[in-house]
Amino acid sequence: MIVSQKVPAVDLAWQHAQVADEVRAGFDRVLATTGFILGAEAEAFERAYSSYCGVTDTVGVGSGTDAVELALRGAGVGAGDEVIIPANTFVATAEGVARAGGVPVLVDCDEDYLIDVEQAAAAVTPRTRAVVGVHLYGRLAPIERLRAAVGPGVAIVEDAAQSQGARSSVSGLRSGALGDVAATSFYPGKNLGAYGDAGAVTTSDPAIAERVRRLRNHGGTAKYEHLEIGTTSRLDGLQAVVLSAKLARLDAWNERRRAVADRYDEALAGLPGVVLPRRGDRGEHVHHLYVVRAPERDRVVAELNAQGIGAAVHYPAPVHRTPAFAHVGGSHPRSEAFAAEILSLPIHPGLADDQQEHVIEAVRRSLG
Repeated sequence: MIVSQKVPAVDLAWQHAQVADEVRAGFDRVLATTGFILGAEAEAFERAYSSYCGVTDTVGVGSGTDAVELALRGAGVGAGDEVIIPANTFVATAEGVARAGGVPVLVDCDEDYLIDVEQAAAAVTPRTRAVVGVHLYGRLAPIERLRAAVGPGVAIVEDAAQSQGARSSVSGLRSGALGDVAATSFYPGKNLGAYGDAGAVTTSDPAIAERVRRLRNHGGTAKYEHLEIGTTSRLDGLQAVVLSAKLARLDAWNERRRAVADRYDEALAGLPGVVLPRRGDRGEHVHHLYVVRAPERDRVVAELNAQGIGAAVHYPAPVHRTPAFAHVGGSHPRSEAFAAEILSLPIHPGLADDQQEHVIEAVRRSLG
């Protein structure tokens, strides 16, 4: 029998309770000034997020998918340009390439689910304009190695949607500051989430920042200025209020995610056939998701869900196995194998100790 969910995959009500007073006051400011699109609250958040990431510019946009497209276009990607991306990613990475006019070129992932650097380097051709390193599940992609491997003339773009706050142990830089430009999502379930769709492009390249600001606003930064064909993708003041309130708590919330991950690591070690996530040596892991590989994955997820546990799969198919991108083709064995085995356990800063113990006991029963 299916029971009501006891342990959600993410608890947005808990998050709102932590910031409710600040959000209410901020909403009142926006309503009083009618700064609904961009405006003072959005500009304040852009400055704060730039400082947090360690970049000169944050350009707030309407969604993470828009951010990928506009980051690529800002880096010069256009019609027919090849963009190398990992097969193991959310489809929005590939959508952003296609929407920018580019051609997605897929490579496999490594054992840590991240883009395989050697395969990316081997896939570079004279038509390659960019490589996208996707920071997946909260762990940083090997951006520094990618830059060295692909050589000059190819833009290094971060898909930072799942990694707000992660810091590289190689360069000391945070997610969003490692590549030439980065795209991030503030979808509500992210480590830094809004109350609807929102995103941002971060960069320290003034030319990229200027172009993305034009592109998000019908191709110009002034009213009725249309220097090129752009779109409508602007951060709104209400979402900026939420993001500013949560940004002040992001490091503490990420630290709590690490503590939850530590407990899972300890409690689930040694289960037959179970592969736990590796922390690695790339820096701070912010555990957007806690992803394990397990035999009979579909059975395990169904059993956990029946016990009120918000287990999920991220993602059930690599990009080239989705109908939208079946035309890309290719074979990427690791991504294909992992897609049949991975499952995500609940992890968020509001996860109570007794809730986590319920998850652990259920996983042990299912896999022990």
